Amino acid sequence: MADQLLDAKGLNCPLPILKAKKQLATMGNGQTLEILATDPGAVKDFEAFCRTTGNKLAEHSQDGSVYRFVIERVA
Repeated sequence: MADQLLDAKGLNCPLPILKAKKQLATMGNGQTLEILATDPGAVKDFEAFCRTTGNKLAEHSQDGSVYRFVIERVA
C-alpha cells in the first residue's frame, strides 16, 4: 500500500504529472505515491517523468480505463 494517493481520474495531460510532482515534493525519500488516472497518455508521461526526475516507477497497471501508477520518491 502506498503512503499517499492522488486521484487524477478525469484530468488530461499535463495535469496528472503536475499534481504528482507537487505531491511528491511534500514527501520524503523512499515514500510512495499511488496515482490513478484515466488519460491514456499518462503511461508514457509517467515513464518519462520518472526517467527525468530520478524517481522510481515501482508499479504500473491498468483496470479497464483506469491506469494505476506507484512512484517511489528517490530524488
